Amino acid sequence: MEKDRNDKNIGKKLDGRYEITELIGEGGMADVYRATDVVDNKTVAVKILKKEFAENEEFLRRFRNESKAIAVLSHPNIVKIYDVGFSERIQFIVMEYIDGITLNEYMEQQGQLGWKDAVHFILQILRALQHAHSKGIVHRDIKPQNIMMLRDGTIKVMDFGIAKFAREDGKTDTDKAIGTVHYISPEQARGAATDAKSDIYSVGVMLYEMLTGKKPFDTDNPVSIAVMHMQAKVPLPHTIRPDIQVGLEEIILKAMEKDPVNRYQSARDMMDDLQTFKEDPDGVFGYYPELFGGDEPAADPFEEGEDDGKTRYYRTATEESDVPAEDPYYDDGGQDPYYDDEERYYDNDDYGDDDYEDDDDDEEEEESKSLFVPILSAVIIVVIVVAAVFFTTVIWNMLNNAAGINTSEEQAMPNLVGMDFEEAKLQFKDRLDIREESREYNTSQPNGKIFEQDIKPDNPVKKGDTVLVKVSMGSQKVQLPDVTGWSYNDARQAIQNAGLFVDKRSAYDETVEESHVISTDPEGPAELEPGTYVRVTVSLGKNRNTVLVPNFINMDWDLAKTMADGMGLVLAKNEVDDNAPMGQVLKQDTKVGEEVPEDTVIELTVSSGKKKDTPVRVMFNIPANANGLFHIELYEGGIAVTAGSSFNPEYAAGTTSLTVNGKDSTDMLAVLVNDATGAKANIGTYHIDFTTQSSQQMSGDIAEAFKQVTGAAPATPATTTAPAQTPAATQAPTTPAATEAPQQQPQETQAPAPAETPTE
Repeated sequence: MEKDRNDKNIGKKLDGRYEITELIGEGGMADVYRATDVVDNKTVAVKILKKEFAENEEFLRRFRNESKAIAVLSHPNIVKIYDVGFSERIQFIVMEYIDGITLNEYMEQQGQLGWKDAVHFILQILRALQHAHSKGIVHRDIKPQNIMMLRDGTIKVMDFGIAKFAREDGKTDTDKAIGTVHYISPEQARGAATDAKSDIYSVGVMLYEMLTGKKPFDTDNPVSIAVMHMQAKVPLPHTIRPDIQVGLEEIILKAMEKDPVNRYQSARDMMDDLQTFKEDPDGVFGYYPELFGGDEPAADPFEEGEDDGKTRYYRTATEESDVPAEDPYYDDGGQDPYYDDEERYYDNDDYGDDDYEDDDDDEEEEESKSLFVPILSAVIIVVIVVAAVFFTTVIWNMLNNAAGINTSEEQAMPNLVGMDFEEAKLQFKDRLDIREESREYNTSQPNGKIFEQDIKPDNPVKKGDTVLVKVSMGSQKVQLPDVTGWSYNDARQAIQNAGLFVDKRSAYDETVEESHVISTDPEGPAELEPGTYVRVTVSLGKNRNTVLVPNFINMDWDLAKTMADGMGLVLAKNEVDDNAPMGQVLKQDTKVGEEVPEDTVIELTVSSGKKKDTPVRVMFNIPANANGLFHIELYEGGIAVTAGSSFNPEYAAGTTSLTVNGKDSTDMLAVLVNDATGAKANIGTYHIDFTTQSSQQMSGDIAEAFKQVTGAAPATPATTTAPAQTPAATQAPTTPAATEAPQQQPQETQAPAPAETPTE
């Protein structure tokens, strides 16, 4: 909050349009703000380059490269860019505002993710990358912090700050940019050229972390982490999460192969395997037979397992076995491999210690004497020969160099993969004869780029050697049919069957039937690259006029109905009891001022004219000297209306109450009941006014009622009958109502009061 108050960007209006309202994120080179686009009246995110980097050419290049990268991308899983502004005073990018959290925050909250959630997120990330790669853009900083997650689980990839345009000529300075070290690919850590497969490695690391809750390589030293990505074996995911499916583990390991040649060659390839896994989670791909009981070792047994100084653990898909750490030759039989039936080990009980040791000493002395001379001679000869060869080579090279003779004919074969074929021929024309072996469809390289060479990089070649290369024709095109006029379900199925994705939009149309396709973008029939998104506009039917919803509240129903009919709206009536006059509108279910189509149904809540019940709380004072459990009942016209909860006078703090609901006003008789004996006595009459929500005692004596029921004999029919139909309030004031029993039975049937009650 303090930073917001001191932030000079807050309150600015960039280009007279984007009004900065709040700082929502801070990065290494830029800050991100929430802003309002006052022209389109919508919330946007604005990324502003920090002032300290505004004069740094490298940061300026990266910042502008990000805007250039996102500008050519249009995909549901990539943050959209709306506008850019680059001037001497300020540099900013206006982007889609995402109401959500980073994937990193979600992963920290959840720990290990279930495979369904993990695959759901990774597939969306791969779709975004497939789109970017098809445009020649490599992200190079894929990590959970650069991925936003909406409330509905939708993924948005952002921050293309160090993205590289794969189609740029040659190797640019962008190759020096390093992504986050925990997710960096081995080739990026080495500073080598990066391509789409570098992003796939980072995705593999994220999938590893999602499922295990841990990063594959993690120490306090970033340099050490980078080295581990280049050299260390990936700890097998099942060693952290034993229940992980073999097929899913294979996908992770293939994405994280050290050599890019062994990785998935495109995001599409990895997506295909994930989709196959979703359909059959128990299936395997066979990339790593050792994971499901194959012949090859799963890993170096001395690199994995718990080390207690005594035991090592081998792991296969079928068993674990304890192996003595000090015996590297241990086999399943547990026997010494040097032990056989002909040779026995004997102890010193059979032979004396001295004799045994003397024999050994004599043999060792003779053997050392016999071997010393030939070994020394051999060493001297080797040294002389090596020295002679060395000096001869040096002198020969000096003479050749003086004569201008070049003996270093062999050179390391360059890596041509990813280079434009014609450019490669031109660049290496003085060294190699580069020839086209074939042109083929290829998903990893754009059209015209080399994707395979018959001499591997770094192998020795001589000047003029012929190198055969395969040149990409780009991804094999698929056919988009013309689905105009089709039902949306049929059109979607046909487009997806062609290996394309559907981006559905809706619009009114006067001629196209509802739920049928109006148009597609691009239009069919057309040849497209696999994985391309096709925007399909679907008809909502004939266009209807829209109206603004008026305020019907407090109107009479008939007037509201007349107004709605004139506007083309349909009203539904919901009557409720209320103190308002009959027919008055109390509520409406559609917001006032909302724009809705004609014939929209709006529900109005209308008063029935019947007063609704109002609660009134009736209070009773309790004598201090009473004890036991009691409750109070209220009667109206001889009919029980309500009964209160049981109470003990010792703990009731002098009062008790009960609530009764009703309309207008009425008189009710209050009756005290002893829970233990069932004895009853009239307390008196109460006038209850529901309009004012008040009550008043009209007659009776509650203390006398307690005397009547306290310690009384068990209830008789006379004491358990309902009170008289006429309330006690009609009796003479000089006769306490509490002393009269309910009058539906003769007085003489009542049980006599005890001579002395416990309270006396």
